[in-house]
Amino acid sequence: MNQTIDFRLIRQLWMFLAVAEEQHFGRAAQRLNMSQPPLTEQIKVLEQSLKLQLFIRSRQGTQLSPAGAAILPAVRQFAGQVERLERVVREVAAGQTGVLHVGAITSAMLETVPPVLDALKRAHPDLSVFVKEIDSVDAVPQLEAGELDLAFVRVDGEVGGAIATLPLAEDRLAVALPRDHALAALPRVRLQSLAEEQLVMSSRQVSPVYFDMLTAVCRSHGLTPRVTHEVRSVTSQIAYVGCGQGVALVPASMRRLAPENVVVRPLKERVMVVTAALLWNPERHHPMVDEVLAFVRKRKTKPSA
Repeated sequence: MNQTIDFRLIRQLWMFLAVAEEQHFGRAAQRLNMSQPPLTEQIKVLEQSLKLQLFIRSRQGTQLSPAGAAILPAVRQFAGQVERLERVVREVAAGQTGVLHVGAITSAMLETVPPVLDALKRAHPDLSVFVKEIDSVDAVPQLEAGELDLAFVRVDGEVGGAIATLPLAEDRLAVALPRDHALAALPRVRLQSLAEEQLVMSSRQVSPVYFDMLTAVCRSHGLTPRVTHEVRSVTSQIAYVGCGQGVALVPASMRRLAPENVVVRPLKERVMVVTAALLWNPERHHPMVDEVLAFVRKRKTKPSA
């Protein structure tokens, strides 16, 4: 296995990305703080090395060739990975004892993540933590690729592969209804009574495991869900209900986010859903991940007052 790093190729790919995004050699050269002739020459060398024509040059300007367009997404991903590497190296060189990359859905960033990271930072004040918002479906591939060390997302059940999961919070399933809806007057709502309703669901594209679990629950109680809107978050579900676009199955705790024209009623059936889960990749050891796991497990087993 050849372990020699071709730094020239890395530099040329960086140049390719600049020209591809600027669609102009002059502007790309300015962006790279270099003159245009060396940039043009390096792109030619890259094309010869790859045996591909990457750009189509004409009087109208510079455009990507089909081959250039085909490799652009991978080059963009590579550039992002290099930037993350540079950031980690700078942190370590500055004397940081560690770096932790965390992904989380919005609701987890509001409630679940802050106390965990606060405890971690108190124990490790030199730890550098980078948090970014993700969709639940992004967690597994980014953990497998090493782009994330931890993910706080919404899943219900195993996600497959090598990724491990730990449920952090559960809540009873409820239904969000317009305040003037006939069912809003009931203290509890039966799932079957939603048979004629238009449902606003958290998108399967965003969280396939959670979506499939909810639809399976509905069918097991005699309800074939009529999904008319798939949205990206629970807060979006509430917002759609407020705009008269249907009703939504949401965790009961979401009542605190409901506006005045929306009510949240518990279901008559007792259905518990995972509202937050911690995901990590056991095949990629990180000492801070072990500490987070120990902390959240201790919190889960701690008896309530």
